[in-house]
Amino acid sequence: MEDLDKATDNFSIDRILGQGGQGTVYKGMLSDGRIVAVKKSKIVAGGEVGQFINEIVILSQINHRNVVKLLGCCLETEVPLLVYEFILNGTLSQYIHHPNEEFSLTWEMRLRIAIEVAGALSYLHSAASFPIYHRDIKSSNILLDGKYRAKVADFGTSRSVSIDQKHLTTQVHGTFGYLDPEYFRSSQFTEKSDVYSFGVVLAELLTGQKAVSLMSSEERRSLATYFLLSMENNLLFDILDSQVMKDGRKEKITAVANLAVRCLNLNGRNRPTMKEVAVELEGIQLSVRAETDVQQVFPEVRCVQTQEINEVSDVVSSSTGPCTDGGTGSSFDVQPLLFFNTQ
Repeated sequence: MEDLDKATDNFSIDRILGQGGQGTVYKGMLSDGRIVAVKKSKIVAGGEVGQFINEIVILSQINHRNVVKLLGCCLETEVPLLVYEFILNGTLSQYIHHPNEEFSLTWEMRLRIAIEVAGALSYLHSAASFPIYHRDIKSSNILLDGKYRAKVADFGTSRSVSIDQKHLTTQVHGTFGYLDPEYFRSSQFTEKSDVYSFGVVLAELLTGQKAVSLMSSEERRSLATYFLLSMENNLLFDILDSQVMKDGRKEKITAVANLAVRCLNLNGRNRPTMKEVAVELEGIQLSVRAETDVQQVFPEVRCVQTQEINEVSDVVSSSTGPCTDGGTGSSFDVQPLLFFNTQ
């Protein structure tokens, strides 16, 4: 504990990187010079402590370049502490919703980030030692490292399941705007629930709009609802982010938008798997069309029933709130988990 006190200047408010439902994240420097992010649990009931322990268990099973890497932990203190590698460039949400003149996310960067997140989720669902459901995918839980590579973070509410298990029956938990409406109605979380949340992130990357905007009109309050309605009415290019319009090729933008519609399907069985999503996004990135083509042919926008779309607006969930975790895993190297001295 003394090591982490010193590393964070006694958890100074000047070292705070972010705050969320589970705790506060501080920037610190270890005695060997490594810059780290330290997440300190809130002093509350045992539920949050359980989420910290759950995050340790989950992350110890994961080894992927686009998943935040846990370096160590300290559980014998008044509140648990988790230590991650430091992520230099903060959250994807910051860059989507608070762009600045010095740096903006180009279309190619957005597409690459989407591919990296999809690949990480595909790994969690089908390539980890046991299938893992993230359960809180959102742009504020996607971090960007020094090269703006995506790192999926915040595994406090994640769950691992047996290979033959198709869903988890749990108390509804998630973030408003990203929560799968089918999960809200049934309390059954499946791998397709993560797919829905990823679909909302795709819509954010395309439009630059927030998942929920309480100040907007009712039809625009939920991005998922507004995006689906716009797609149904062939108004995609009326709602795109200006940077996407500036940089992107129309056929690629349309292909990603159609994929987002499939991810946001109200019937989970009709959504693609994350593996299928990752493969399709990689195909879109690699597709090259000669500039001399006589005419660009855009895919037909898939329509969804307006009555079904409106069901999204009725979904209400308990929000965990944004929680910015520090950490990075830029390679597949396996590193031992460190347990910090509490003396």
